[in-house]
Amino acid sequence: MGTTAGAGALRLPGLHGYAVEFSPYCPGRVACAAAQYYGMAGCGTLAVLEQNEAGIVLLRSFDWNDGLFDVTWSENNENLLITCSGDGSLQIWDMAKTKGPLQVFKEHTLEAYSVDWSQTRGEQLVVSGSWDQTAKLWDPAVGKSLCTFKGHEGVIYSTIWSPHIPGCFASASGDQTLRIWDVKTPGVKLVIPAHQAEVLSCDWCKYDENLLVTGAVDCSLKGWDLRNIRQPVFVLFGHTYAIRRVKFSPFHATILASCSYDFTVRFWDFSKPNPLLETVEHHTEFTCGLDLSLHNRGQV
Repeated sequence: MGTTAGAGALRLPGLHGYAVEFSPYCPGRVACAAAQYYGMAGCGTLAVLEQNEAGIVLLRSFDWNDGLFDVTWSENNENLLITCSGDGSLQIWDMAKTKGPLQVFKEHTLEAYSVDWSQTRGEQLVVSGSWDQTAKLWDPAVGKSLCTFKGHEGVIYSTIWSPHIPGCFASASGDQTLRIWDVKTPGVKLVIPAHQAEVLSCDWCKYDENLLVTGAVDCSLKGWDLRNIRQPVFVLFGHTYAIRRVKFSPFHATILASCSYDFTVRFWDFSKPNPLLETVEHHTEFTCGLDLSLHNRGQV
């Protein structure tokens, strides 16, 4: 990336960030899902930030009565976002309004820990993952979930849509598996015993519909080819504590970024003999959220 010297900072007193997501519409605009007291008690805040000449400024903030753990931008309206919360609910927010939320969906029976808006055209679907071991499918225009996916035997930490295959998503769980689902069929399509530890994060490669990466409590990242799941395509070591989130680059097929409870963000190129490109140590606490800009090639 080579541009980490140009990092900007904004402090949100009393809040701990759990997820950051760049807007697909506005370069430099970022949504942050945050919680008080490390999400164990207290309230949550959705903060929308923007980078300009003055640095990073707070554009909007919305409060919720429980910690917010993840956030996703709408793919059909630049002002809409969805967060998920420790009370098991999903909230739809409108940046154009000062108060909110517009809607609340409460069906999960435990913490809702992951939410993602489908990126494939022709469908407006949202998937959520929960500590109740289920994933749920939503159409934001419909007041209740369309479908519930059961099969995981542990907490679901991450649910991510395929950027290539409509109606296909992946989930990562405390049951040590990565699972692939198709919304047109109720059962799981594929179960990958990915790590011998809880799997906290997964992401799809933007350039290969068969390639995913997982990050786990065992401090490793593993790449998986869905056509042959017996062995990982790559294994990356370097983090010293659990990996909290991993994302593939939108610009490079073999580059990815990860962040960890070891306070670091690391950049990797799994095609290289020495895959660790850079270790960034800007944070002084658990680093839980991470995203790479679709607009600005070097911005993270």
